Formats: sequence, structure tokens, C-alpha cells
Amino acid sequence: MAHGSRQAQARRTASLKSDADGSTFHCVYDSNYATGLGVGSLVLLMVSQLLIMLATRCLCCGMALRPGRSRVWAIVLFVTCWVTFFIAEVCLLGGSVRNAYHTKDRFAKSDLSPFCATLSKGVFGAGAAFIVFTGIVSELFYVYHSKATNEGFQPAIDTGIRMGNYM
Repeated sequence: MAHGSRQAQARRTASLKSDADGSTFHCVYDSNYATGLGVGSLVLLMVSQLLIMLATRCLCCGMALRPGRSRVWAIVLFVTCWVTFFIAEVCLLGGSVRNAYHTKDRFAKSDLSPFCATLSKGVFGAGAAFIVFTGIVSELFYVYHSKATNEGFQPAIDTGIRMGNYM
């Protein structure tokens, strides 16, 4: 979806049209679906982040992680996962809001450089890249979190020797 919004945004154009009297110009924007795709990507990314945090109990609730290399990687990947998630959300939200924004400015014919605001082509592309990074880091976080909760020696509840039943 984020890649589709990047492609749709790349095709977006704005042009200057003159008013009926011909003394002023205003911006006319073509319609596209990049804003909807950006918001859809934002919501799906949020749902996936919520799912991974519920599955691992957000690293703060639930059973403690066993000391070791897997625990260190789980903590590092947890922080990295949230950083890439935040960057992706900011790119998608900012791109969607900016793409939906249409200026209502009017320019006089004497203006040397009238300007119609459009979104930079890299905003949705950066959001799409960080969605991929978030997915990779989230999966690695889940793997190392699982290893850290299951690795190591786990003694049985009863470590004594029983001899009473087998005679």
C-alpha cells in the first residue's frame, strides 16, 4: 500500500488556472488516491506493531527473559523496532496530510513566481522503506524474544529421587 501511495503521489500534479476575469490565478489539483493508501498503510502498520507487542507482551509484562545473548538482541531489536515504526508512521502521516492539503491561494498576474504546493516524491517512498525495516526488525525481535524466554536450563519442580512406586 505504501508503495502504491508513492506511485500515485509521483503522478500528482498541480497547475495554475486563471480566473474568469483573467487578473488572478489559483491552483488546480488533479485527484489521486495516494492519501487513502497512505492512511491505510499507516493503520495496517499500527495493527502489525500492536500484534507483535501483544504476542511478546511488550517486553515489560510477562515472564522475565533469561540472561544471555538472545536477551541482549531482543532488547536492542525492541528499541530499534519502535524507532523504525515511529519514523514510518511520521512519514506516512505527514505525507498523507500534506498530500490531502490543497492551497487556496490566489496569485496576481504580476507575481513573478506563483507556486502550487505539492508533496516531495520521497516522503511516501521513505515511509515504505521504513515499513519494510520495521517488518524485518519486528520479526527478528520476535525470534530473539522467543529464544530468550525458552533457552537455558529449567529445573523441574521436583528434583528428588522417587523409589516408592516401582518395587
